[in-house]
Parts: sequence; C-alpha cells; structure tokens
Amino acid sequence: MMAGATFLIGVLPTHETIGVLAPILLVILRAVQGFSSGGEYGGAATMMAEYAPRNRRGFWGSFLEFGTLAGFALGSLIVLLGELTIGNEAMMEWGWRVPFLIAGPLGIVGLYLRSRLGESPVFEEMDEKSADEGSTGKVFGSLFKDHWQQMLIMTGLVTAVNVVNYTLLSYMPTYFEKSVELSSQTTLTIMFLAQFGMMLLMPVGGLLSDKFGRKPMWAFSMIGLIVASVPMYLIMPNGFGFALLGIFVLGVLYIPQLSSISATFPAMFPTQVRYAGFAITYNVATATFGGTAPSVNEWLIGKTGSPLVPAFYMMGACVIGLIATLCMKETAGATIRGNQLPEVGVEAKFEADAK
Repeated sequence: MMAGATFLIGVLPTHETIGVLAPILLVILRAVQGFSSGGEYGGAATMMAEYAPRNRRGFWGSFLEFGTLAGFALGSLIVLLGELTIGNEAMMEWGWRVPFLIAGPLGIVGLYLRSRLGESPVFEEMDEKSADEGSTGKVFGSLFKDHWQQMLIMTGLVTAVNVVNYTLLSYMPTYFEKSVELSSQTTLTIMFLAQFGMMLLMPVGGLLSDKFGRKPMWAFSMIGLIVASVPMYLIMPNGFGFALLGIFVLGVLYIPQLSSISATFPAMFPTQVRYAGFAITYNVATATFGGTAPSVNEWLIGKTGSPLVPAFYMMGACVIGLIATLCMKETAGATIRGNQLPEVGVEAKFEADAK
C-alpha cells in the first residue's frame, strides 16, 4: 500500500489537467501512505524483536531505523542530484516525480520479501495456546484493563522520540531555508550528510543499548537533548559548517532513542497484546504529538519570531520522555516469550514454567 500510493503520487495529474480532483486525490494517497506505515511499523518492530536473540535485540532491532534513515538520506540525495543536474525550475515542474516513481520497483521487491516471511517463533508459541487463554476480543480488552500503565509510559516515550524525529528529520529543511536562509542545495547537502552519518551510527547505538541497558541510553539521550538543543540552534545560523555541526550533534544525541525503538517498545508488553499495545500507543501518540511537530514549530516561529522555538519544543518533549524513561522497567536481555510482562530477572522462572 505504501509503495503503491507513493508511486501513484508520482503519476498524479496536475491541477491544470484534472482541476480540484488533483488535491483531493493527493490527500487520499497521503492518507493511504499514513495508514499503511502506521499499520506495518508496529508489526515490523515486533517481528524484529521476537526474532532477535534476547541479548542482541538492540543491535538487530536498530536495522529497522537504519533502513528509515537510509530512505531519508536517499531521498535527500536524489533531490540534490536532481537540482544540480536539471535545475530547480525543472525539479519543481516535473523532476519532483522521480523519487516517488522509484517506489514502484522498490515496492515489488518489498512485496516479494514480505510474502516469504512467516510468523515469529514467539508468536507461534503463543498462538498454539491462544484457544485456552481466551478469544482475541478478550485479549484485546485486557490491553486497556491490565496494561494501561505500559501504554501511558510508552506514550511519554513516543512523544519525545517523534517530536525530535519530525523536528530534526522532517522540519529542518524548511527551517534551514526559511529561518536560517540557506539555499535549497545547501540545505539538501546538510540533511544528506547528517542523515547518512546517523544511519552509520545506528547499529552502534543498538549495540550500546544491549551492553548498558535501554533506560541508561534513553536517559542519556533525553538529558543530552535538553542540554544541547538551545546551544546547537544558536550556532546553526553561522554558516554551512555550523548548521551541519548543530544538526549532527543533535542527531547523535537522538540515536540512543531511535536505535533501540524495536528493542524497547515491543518488550513493554507480553506476547498476546504486544502488537496491539505497540501499534495503538505508538500511532496515537505519533499522530497527536509527532506528526504535528513541523506545523506547530512553524506556527510558533511565526507567532514569536524566535528561531529557537524548535529547540524549546524538543526540550519540552524530552522532559516528558525523561519522566517516562524513569518509570519504565529495564528489559535489556529479558525474554519476551510467554504471556508474562517482560522484565530482567524472570528468565529462569519462565524456563521453569515452560518445562
């Protein structure tokens, strides 16, 4: 669905051709993109967590966001190369379609790979016992009755992770061009270099979360972003080098969160409600706080005239995230098998009960 909708945007007729139908179709296709991404993201993260060895969940899970950043970096590079080769005017006229059309063949490859994937051993183990543990509706209801605390904590974490995500990765091109007054090509170069550098460091962040735990990594990231956001935004207007340094420092401080999403969030719920708990909490919090961040930042800058708005907005989100981090349980190395809440130190009990 994601690839299909993206490809169709690339071939969408203009307003001059089909009139008001063009923006209507664009909104519909963008909605399909959002629904497909929201529906699949939780499942992808959960599957990676359930397949990975429990002591390497952070490392293997980091490749989900490695792929996300690869997409961001590739998109920035394609647009940059387009502007350098055919010019900004041609890019605005027809060249913008090229990145969307690339989704077609990528979608075919993705569909082939997806069709070859089976359920994870953890899910199949649970599914064999599901008939004895109640209906799907009953299990789904237990999510809100028995696991609302985990959902509340995850909401705080997702608020932080996606306010920072949408601010740094989605809004910054607009910020650089409007508030810092950099050219489009300079902005694209900065974004590509920052995104590519973050991508390369993603597995390192995952490994460190396996070694030191999720809570210390998330706490370090939250505190680091709270402390560094204003100084980095203060130096960004001083030219290419400072703009790149500012966003890259903030990106590196963000990596401990982003790299361990797949290891942290699925482990907050037991198997029977894991997918539902992850998907519902993540998507509601993302739509409410993360997806609105670019618009809120732009509106607040217009109202206040302060270029530091994104820094303060990220700081506020990270304060919420830090409180949630202090409340969550450490799950690095814990088993996520079975119907009990994952927690460090319960592996022996689970294995004894399984015998």
